[in-house]
Amino acid sequence: MTTTARPTTAGRTSGDPTRNHARAAGIFYLITFAASLPAFVLIGSALNPDLTVNAGHDTRLLSAGLLDFVNAIACVGSAVALFPVLKRQNQSLALGFVTSRLLEAAIIMTGVVSLLAVVTLNQHGAGSVASSQALVAVREWTFLFGPGFMACINAVLLGTLMYQSRLVPRIIPTVGLIGAPLLFTANVATLFGHNEQTSAITMLATLPIAFWELSVGTYMTVKGFRPAPITADLVKVD
Repeated sequence: MTTTARPTTAGRTSGDPTRNHARAAGIFYLITFAASLPAFVLIGSALNPDLTVNAGHDTRLLSAGLLDFVNAIACVGSAVALFPVLKRQNQSLALGFVTSRLLEAAIIMTGVVSLLAVVTLNQHGAGSVASSQALVAVREWTFLFGPGFMACINAVLLGTLMYQSRLVPRIIPTVGLIGAPLLFTANVATLFGHNEQTSAITMLATLPIAFWELSVGTYMTVKGFRPAPITADLVKVD
């Protein structure tokens, strides 16, 4: 006989329709790490402090552009996978999270296009140093506002939803909620020229957000969601 399961601390039930949402969202979060970190290294090795591009690094920039494209798609995918579940907790916050991830992806893609434009100019010998530097500068700003500021907004929105719903252990979103203002402060300092995006201070401020995203992605992929009141009427047991 099939009955409705009550929210308990017991293991997963065989009729949990939220499992696929959790797994998909977790995998998308892990993909963002797998794509963004190599892209960051490739771009860093190709660019000089004066915003010029090292000769012969077109392949690295093309590879980084492809990885960042994957990162942007995964950003949107994670939000879309979570929305059907999170809207049961707070539809406005859930929609805000989807919107923030869409905006982050759009900003990332702006940076990708600007760097690939540099590659095109180099390959056709049509670009001046000034034009290439301008396009690289666009990418630098998109890196600050995309993975920088938008990551803080994402952490506040998703962290709040996860903390309130108890879909994952509360320590995980707590780290994100603590890390968001730290990274936001470091980014504001960068915005006004008091800090570098790759400085030790910014890297330290990024660690809590990185840990939050990696841990929530891993938890959802491996364990799914914990039994919670917002999903109690969805979960069925035999």
